[in-house]
Amino acid sequence: MARLYSIAAAAGMLAFAFVQPVTAAEKVPQFQIDTSWPKPLPHNWILGQIGGIFVDPKDDTIWISQRPRTVNDRDKRAQRGDKSICCFTAPSVIQFDQQGNVLQAWGGPETAKGYDWPQNEHGMFVDYKNNVWLAGNGENDGVVLKFTHDGKFLLQIGKNAKQTNSLDNTRVGRAADMVVDPATNEVYVADGYFDHRVIVFDADTGAFKRMWGAYGKPPTDEKITYDPNVLPQQFANPVHGIRITNDGRVVVSDRANNRIQIFTKDGKFLREFPVLRDSTAPGVTGSTVFWPDKAQTWWFTSDDPNGQIHILRASDGQVVGSFGRVGRGPGEFENLHNIAIDKEGNVYSAEVQGQRVQRFKNISGGL
Repeated sequence: MARLYSIAAAAGMLAFAFVQPVTAAEKVPQFQIDTSWPKPLPHNWILGQIGGIFVDPKDDTIWISQRPRTVNDRDKRAQRGDKSICCFTAPSVIQFDQQGNVLQAWGGPETAKGYDWPQNEHGMFVDYKNNVWLAGNGENDGVVLKFTHDGKFLLQIGKNAKQTNSLDNTRVGRAADMVVDPATNEVYVADGYFDHRVIVFDADTGAFKRMWGAYGKPPTDEKITYDPNVLPQQFANPVHGIRITNDGRVVVSDRANNRIQIFTKDGKFLREFPVLRDSTAPGVTGSTVFWPDKAQTWWFTSDDPNGQIHILRASDGQVVGSFGRVGRGPGEFENLHNIAIDKEGNVYSAEVQGQRVQRFKNISGGL
């Protein structure tokens, strides 16, 4: 087994912890923190907790959903009437360009008219029609929302109310993430912080299509306690991330069970990738994204307890590298939440308690 090694800090690179050896033909990606990204926010804006992050593959712009209600009163100096030029809370949805400039921003609880805005913003996705999706994991959050690119409301799936159960097909239960399949125009939801399932709806009408739990079984509300020796037969809370591979597999980040499960689009279980299975801190598979080559050779998953992003070999799920650590400095993470990747292989991170986004430049010399 390969051992931990560090690359000189003078080179500006991050430490990698190789868990599995790689062959000479394999070139595991390497990254360097980009301290110039993003640029300072306009209008003296400040961010709250970051609930979601996504890179639109069509134009490589970076989208985040953040939580204005988590900005504390002390930080809202000018907003609360102090004689200060700082600070004002940013809108919930922000789009950045590749240089880190804000292109547009919109949304928030005060803007919602005729629909339920989430109590606690979570998840972010831009679909093939340029529509923007988000959800929420607040106590009574039960919606997935769809907007135009510039923030016009289009569709609400579900409603905000007291939670029900994992078999309710009329709403979601504190949903964490979503992905839209262009082949079928269906939205798959990682649901979530209350429910224990994947649930699928028509992306235009919101009509229910199907749902499943871990291993493709019917979902239940069984309380799960993580045991590294006995893999749970149901999803834990939360089912935190969901994406679809180029070859049509549905990849689910079962965060509190330290694993990634892979399904067909109709919910048939294919395989699973345990990640740091023996970790005493469940939560090491927060969100999963894919290397942007055609084969999606490497998968990346976010590990909040250990403050790392792990690199997995897509063929067998083995962890072949990791970067980051817990902390507040550049390249470190305070409550690492979600990650995204652009077409050049640059990785973006979103932090909850850190209340920031960071970019890690791909310095591997291509894909």
